[in-house]
Amino acid sequence: MRRLLRAVIISGIALTTVLLVIAGTVVFVVRHSFPTYDGTIDLEGLDGDVSVVRDANGIPQIYADTPADLFAAQGYVHAQDRFFEMDFRRHVTSGRLSELFGKTALETDKFVRTLGWRRVAEQELPLLSPTTRQYLDDYARGVNAYLAKHNGSGLSLEYAVLSVQPGGPKNYTPEPWTAADSLAWLKAMAWDLGGNLDEEITRTKLLAAFPQRNIESLYPQYPYERNQPIMPTGSVKDGKFTAKPTSNEVRRGMLTQDLLKSLDSVQKVAKGLPQLLGQGDGVGSNSWVVSGDHTTTGKPLLANDPHLGATMPGIWTQVGLHCNSISKSCPFDVSGFSFSGLPGVVIGHNNAISWGFTNLDPDVQDLYLERIEGNNALYNNKWRPMVTREETFKVAGQSDPVKITVRETRHGPLISDVGDDERKVGEQAATQAKYPKAYGVALQWTALNPGKTADALFAINVAQNWSQFRAAAKQFQVPSQNLVYADTDGHIGYQAPGLIPIRSIGRGDWPVPGWDPRYYWKGYVPFDALPTEFDPPDGIIVTANQAVVPRTYTYYLTNSWDYGYRSQQILDRIKAAGKLDVNAMASIQLDTKNKAAEMLVPYLLRISIDDAFDRQGQDILRNWDFTQPPDSAPAAYFNVVWRNLLALTFHDQLPEGTWPDGGSRWFEVIHNLLGQPNSGWWDDIRTPQRESRDDILREALINARTEITQKMAREPANWQWGRLHKLTLTNQTLGKSGVGVVEKMFNRGPYELGGGTSIVDATAWDASEGYGVTATPSMRMVVDLSDFDQSRWVNLTGVSGHAYSSNYTDQTDLWVKGETLPWAYTKGAVEATRKHTLTFTKPGS
Repeated sequence: MRRLLRAVIISGIALTTVLLVIAGTVVFVVRHSFPTYDGTIDLEGLDGDVSVVRDANGIPQIYADTPADLFAAQGYVHAQDRFFEMDFRRHVTSGRLSELFGKTALETDKFVRTLGWRRVAEQELPLLSPTTRQYLDDYARGVNAYLAKHNGSGLSLEYAVLSVQPGGPKNYTPEPWTAADSLAWLKAMAWDLGGNLDEEITRTKLLAAFPQRNIESLYPQYPYERNQPIMPTGSVKDGKFTAKPTSNEVRRGMLTQDLLKSLDSVQKVAKGLPQLLGQGDGVGSNSWVVSGDHTTTGKPLLANDPHLGATMPGIWTQVGLHCNSISKSCPFDVSGFSFSGLPGVVIGHNNAISWGFTNLDPDVQDLYLERIEGNNALYNNKWRPMVTREETFKVAGQSDPVKITVRETRHGPLISDVGDDERKVGEQAATQAKYPKAYGVALQWTALNPGKTADALFAINVAQNWSQFRAAAKQFQVPSQNLVYADTDGHIGYQAPGLIPIRSIGRGDWPVPGWDPRYYWKGYVPFDALPTEFDPPDGIIVTANQAVVPRTYTYYLTNSWDYGYRSQQILDRIKAAGKLDVNAMASIQLDTKNKAAEMLVPYLLRISIDDAFDRQGQDILRNWDFTQPPDSAPAAYFNVVWRNLLALTFHDQLPEGTWPDGGSRWFEVIHNLLGQPNSGWWDDIRTPQRESRDDILREALINARTEITQKMAREPANWQWGRLHKLTLTNQTLGKSGVGVVEKMFNRGPYELGGGTSIVDATAWDASEGYGVTATPSMRMVVDLSDFDQSRWVNLTGVSGHAYSSNYTDQTDLWVKGETLPWAYTKGAVEATRKHTLTFTKPGS
């Protein structure tokens, strides 16, 4: 017995020791990459000491004597906090994801390499000012200084996990960071924020099954009579924009089934990119500015909350960049939100001005059907050789590389060549007898022209007034954004920048014949003719992706505006608020009123329902104020009705890939159809009888009652919108590995949210998929131009990309509750929040 007991004790000690060793190893691997926030670190190439002050949330404020030191320190700090994210981003933008994640990423790589994001970024480098180029190199020097001292799991936990994943990279060592790595990320953002490629393909696919007039009913005109554009009046006069008031494309015969199949393949690959880049359905933003006439301080207030795909970590990271002594040689005193991998501040404020972005969403992408023969394309009755290049892909888990040939016409890369299947389809896409040659599909896109957007970002960072801000904006070529502005002198303004094409014929809604020179772009809208406004009489500028200009505007920008439900709600709130302060501005960002519900519920309440059980759902909509906090029962039921309504109305007639996502376009489609009770869209073509509007509304109400009972509870009092509408913050790579323990390591949530699609609190969901959150306000900020230290900000996650770091999701709980952090800016305010201090010094000093 004693021997047995002794053996059990020894075995127990051995097992405990093993478990402790394993636990210790896990803890070591997890914590191995946590950066040092305190102490002194040598950094080559410094002109003087650099101080990095962090608060309890890990937000760094960097102080240096020269821009070179400032950006080198920012590079080091970004690498400390987010290097895996940076490395992942550069693999995306250079079409090299398969080096890390194997053959599952190869199709995405082929598409990106065909577009040539990285090639264009490299072509931009010599176009930039010497100063900008130096800033990019200084930043890279800081990143590489960090890489010189850290590797493998010492850089990030993801590398440790990848190294043991089947098919993952072995003995992977990141390459040194370069200036082109930083620029390429701007191409990725331009992709997400700058075109209607998906919409153009969808229209084209629908054209094969529906008359054009039916398709146009699914893309209604902007409702100017209900939702105000950014510029209510304005046109171009003598080549300049003035805000003052002023008095044929693709034929169905070309769309063969093979060509449509090719377009479908391209669309599927292209749709994979937004999720990889941190975007998704619901991309948009809110930003507005009010003059001192509307504030308690007599100075402007500016708010911004970009709506992007929810990822872990969030797409933004906060930073302050401060020259110890402001001068012409060191002009930076700026704070705000940056992208890891890119020096400077993208959105924020400096000592004199503040600015925000929302997506202008101009039509800057056109598809061209190309008549091709071998490596020649027809243009203006002549066969012209295409430019070709070979691309080689290293694939983790495979010994042999994969090669493709990319072909480009005068319009751009032949995206129908992406992948072997697509290439064959493009070559075999025969037309009717009149056009016997095969078709390919080329993409012309403004972002494939090398530009100077990086120059613009640094110029905005140091601009001190409206004229300097506009001069900086002139260099902002892609993506075209709505820029809102405020300064400490009390001025506010708006500027639309960017390259927006002028078409001789057509409007970019459909693919056009590439062999016809009439469809070639003939230039870009001149900067002076782009919409702009300075100190509008009413002291209010609201941008939320709605129409920018009235119908009187000379040039065509796009017809892909958001339909203005968010922007009009913001404008109504401002006008009703009286004098605004920072808290009042922040409360508008949290507005959850559902304009679709306000439109639709009166029709739903008129429907007669006999069954008392089914009628309970309808009854809960009575006296609803149409807001959608997470605990709202009416919001829960209405959104289930809305999803059922869209499915009942459209799923029987539209291909699955084009089913409604429930965004503002579908608000407007349903708004129009409600006035057409016998429209063919209401009819369910799968039944022998012909359904009308009220038949579909009744069925949606009854089906929703059944669905919400099954999903949540029988009693309406127990329904809550947030229990359906949940956000899971998902790591962009390993968060979707399919391995439960790995996903739990990197993902966070779920969080129950209010808000919804095309609501000011824009927690988007896709009605074709479910109720889960697909995109969110990626950050929120309110800037007080009377006292910058009274400003507020919050990030979706935290500054750290290291799982289990205290700053990984330390801002998420605040964000979920609609709260924000104080935004310390001046040296005194930063000192008051100091938690950590890291000093960079010259070696040997």
